[in-house]
Amino acid sequence: MVANQVNYHQTRDEARIIIKNKSLHAMTSSNQYLRSDFRIMGLVGAAHGASHFFHLVLPPLFPILKEEFDVSYSALALLTTCFYGVSGIAQTLAGFLVDRFGARNILLGGLTLLAASVIGYGFATEFWMLLLFSLLAGLGNSVFHPADLTILTQKVTPLRLGKAYGVHAFSGNLGWATAPIFVIYASQLFNWQTALILSGLLGLFIVLFFVIFGSDLNDTKVGSNVRIDTTVFSLASLTQNLSLLFSSTILSCFCFFALLAAALVGVQSFGISAIRDLYDIDITQATFALTTFLVCSAIGILSGGVLADKTTRHDLIAIIGVVLSGLVLILIGSQIITASSVIAFLGLSGFFSGFTAPSRDMLVKKATPAGSTGRIFGFVYSGLDFGSSLMPLLLGWLMDLGSPKSVFHACAVMLFFTIFTVVNVKKRSSFAF
Repeated sequence: MVANQVNYHQTRDEARIIIKNKSLHAMTSSNQYLRSDFRIMGLVGAAHGASHFFHLVLPPLFPILKEEFDVSYSALALLTTCFYGVSGIAQTLAGFLVDRFGARNILLGGLTLLAASVIGYGFATEFWMLLLFSLLAGLGNSVFHPADLTILTQKVTPLRLGKAYGVHAFSGNLGWATAPIFVIYASQLFNWQTALILSGLLGLFIVLFFVIFGSDLNDTKVGSNVRIDTTVFSLASLTQNLSLLFSSTILSCFCFFALLAAALVGVQSFGISAIRDLYDIDITQATFALTTFLVCSAIGILSGGVLADKTTRHDLIAIIGVVLSGLVLILIGSQIITASSVIAFLGLSGFFSGFTAPSRDMLVKKATPAGSTGRIFGFVYSGLDFGSSLMPLLLGWLMDLGSPKSVFHACAVMLFFTIFTVVNVKKRSSFAF
């Protein structure tokens, strides 16, 4: 009997040890995944922030470049159109390249080309040179969404994926927010050429950082042995790929992104010039207003990322956000508010638009079959570039006609139109929402 008691206590102690070891192993494994997720979010976020920084190195300088090269606002809008036009055309191809060769090298190659092109802006002595470098910069920019979102989707654990998308969008908005301040103050301290050269050098520094520390930018999915798809270019898969890309659901996602981007790039490209004309404030104050819009958008993204992980009604979040953002833009364009409050109202519009971003990415993820993230994200996010390439031409023309208020009204209309695309995605998607 004593022996039985000893065996009982010994077995119980061994069981406790086993349970304790399992708990420690689970905790260690969980901590490893947490650290890995944060590391991947940080690396990809930094790359995305750099790309968005380069989106806005030229638009804040439009009033200066207009006098420097003696061109119209419509001509300056062509710089933005060339950039986003090439980026949009090349982005779907970049998505296939990501699926075929992996995201890391494609990502770093694009960032290098983009940074070098911005340095080229600073050496331009003729307007056509700015156009040429805009084309090259657009080609470099085309890789980011398919590469970034493929890495996040495959690498980050699912329970933190909404937050990962939020960090990704937040980093991009930080890049947008810092660019106007940097180039305006650098141009005032030195000149516009030096400001652009310094901007490009910052990008090359980030490339060097990734070469040294970016080994985690791989395409291996957490907890699995998923490999890069090597059949995406086969003739047998061509019909299937086209059918997938041009399905009603994916096309609705494309249109949603195109309309959303048209509104946002409108504020980014001509917001400074329009605010100066509407409220009679100097370029520094107008630049601060745009920065406030972008910073508040980044704050909205973080808030939206938390909510995106706690709800399945991402369509409803997207609709509410774009409606509120559009209404505020109408108030600004109608000059109902005072000059002293325009900064606050622009920040409010930015917050509402940013709040939708993580839910926007979750909508696309839900409509994306496994193994197709590169091509789907590449195609859908090319809608961002499509909308961004066309809207500046319209707004540049309106500015030349002397109608700065139309800039904000047109941006609001684009936001309102996104409602129909979100409803269609919700209605027609063959994947569960």
